[in-house]
Amino acid sequence: MEKRRLGKSDLMIAPLMLGGNVFGWTADEKTSFAVLDAFVDAGLNAIDTADVYSAWVPGHKGGESETVLGKWLASRQNRDKVVLATKVGMLQIDGKGGLSKAHIARAVEDSLQRLQTDYIDLYFAHRDDDSTPLEETLEAFGSLVKSGKVRAVGASNYSAKRLEQALAISEAKSLPRYEVLQPLYNLSDRKAFESELEPVCRSRMVGVVPYYALASGFLTGKYRNEADATKSQRGGRVVQTYLNPRGQKILGALDAVGERLRATPGQVALAWLMARPSITAPIASATSVEQLKEIAAAVHLKLDAEAINTLGAASAEA
Repeated sequence: MEKRRLGKSDLMIAPLMLGGNVFGWTADEKTSFAVLDAFVDAGLNAIDTADVYSAWVPGHKGGESETVLGKWLASRQNRDKVVLATKVGMLQIDGKGGLSKAHIARAVEDSLQRLQTDYIDLYFAHRDDDSTPLEETLEAFGSLVKSGKVRAVGASNYSAKRLEQALAISEAKSLPRYEVLQPLYNLSDRKAFESELEPVCRSRMVGVVPYYALASGFLTGKYRNEADATKSQRGGRVVQTYLNPRGQKILGALDAVGERLRATPGQVALAWLMARPSITAPIASATSVEQLKEIAAAVHLKLDAEAINTLGAASAEA
């Protein structure tokens, strides 16, 4: 299996990262274990989660995904075979969140306990916190790297300007830098990343692991008309956001390329991301072994120039 380096770190991952947002939510523990087993069996190694997953569910308080992952790691005794990423900043602890030194110090201990591990491979700032100086946040991450609790750090949902500022501070203060960016990016959501963030990441050698790689399932072809909004808990939002003339054009291109290359629309959409020079690995989740096998097969799908041009033309934004 091909491995790609995350930024300038020593972390090497396969070209597809498994999203853990569904673990303990739409995938129960038994199903989550089966999906994780199939993921590793497919030769893949990078898993993404967050301390806030899945606090949005009634009766949940956050940490459910990390807890399931921790039980799986303990059961399988395969920690050294997995590159584990989690995040800090969104989950409230005693009414406080963000990226202050105190919050990060407490949150990382909670995550380590739930994950049943003594280190996190990649620790993300889940979103920017303009109420905390960037230097304080980076110093807090630096302490975690120095102690061995974290191997590398990344940023999620940062603007290009704030990412540049953080990189400059890290360089000036000899602090660990954000080696990886986790932005919203897929065949449907292109403009925000490509216009500002992508040039920064390429010039500064920052790895990119985009979330919503399948546009919340839209790029699988699951949502073709308004009636399809009932197909999932997020179907209504997906149809409202993506089912428009441009979205239909994108689905048409995915169908055409998929038919020619004998692949599903979702596999084509993931392969398109993997083919982008700036992308290290897209993040996609699965709630069944069948879904996992489908997305994992995208790693072996190589798009030719005709496919890339077809998809690029259909998804171009004005």
